[in-house]
Parts: sequence; C-alpha cells; structure tokens
Amino acid sequence: MASAWRLVKTTHLSSAWDGEGARRHGGRWNSPGVAVAYASEHLSLACIEVLVTVHRSGELDDYTAIVADLADVAVADFDGEPPPDWSSRIPTVSTQAIGDAWVRAGATAILRVPSVVVPVEYNYLINPAHPDAKRIAIGKPMAFPFDARLKVPRRRPVD
Repeated sequence: MASAWRLVKTTHLSSAWDGEGARRHGGRWNSPGVAVAYASEHLSLACIEVLVTVHRSGELDDYTAIVADLADVAVADFDGEPPPDWSSRIPTVSTQAIGDAWVRAGATAILRVPSVVVPVEYNYLINPAHPDAKRIAIGKPMAFPFDARLKVPRRRPVD
C-alpha cells in the first residue's frame, strides 16, 4: 500500500488537498496558476520539507498531519534526469515546466518526484482536478506538534 503524508497549518486543514496554495504561489514542480497538492512518501520527509520553508520557529505552531492511501490510484514516476538547476533554493522554471506539463497531459492524478532536501526519497504531486483524485483515501487528520528542539534560525524570506 502506497501512502503519502501532508503537513498543513491547522487553519488550512479544510483546503489541504485542493492545491490552492500551490496554485496561488507556485512551487518547486508547478507554476503559479497550476493547482497541485504536495505530499511526501514519509511523515519525516514531510516534516523536513516544511522546515526548509519556514523563516521563524513560531511558524511551526499548530500543524496537522494527514495520511493519504494511494493504493487505488495510478502514480506516474518522473523518470527523467532532473534539470541541472532543479535543486536551486528558489524553484526554477525548468522544474515547474515538468509539473505543469504533467498536469496538462492529464494521464494520472499523481506524479512521484524526487525530493530536493532528501534526493533518495520522494514527494508526490496530486492534481486535484483529475477525476482519479477522488479515489485517494484521505485519513483522519492528527495534530502534529513540531518538537521544540527544532529551532529555525531567523532568516529573511526568499523573494
């Protein structure tokens, strides 16, 4: 059984899987305007993926973890070599074009892509508009308090 984990601010729990945040802001594998929901193959990877995006430890307050069972949905693997700039701190047009093309093609509801922060592990892009996305079994949300020892150095957001 394949599963995917998503960590979201509890205030965004009702829209955790609609891809709206990524549609508004873009992400590593999608351009602004393209809705996808990001999830990770392990809860620990989801945690690390959140940690690399926050700017202050206070941003780690009040998260919820949600597991999704992907067993009944076809998952496409990104099978090429990532572009040379794929691990740039700021998401690049080259990786966004890959995700955008996958959404446009509409062949599957889920695309498995390598994680930049742990390249031997994987994240999932979920296209909420794909008909098969309704077959993803979403588990019961559970509170996810980040350990207080995970201190985030105060840093300026990337523009």
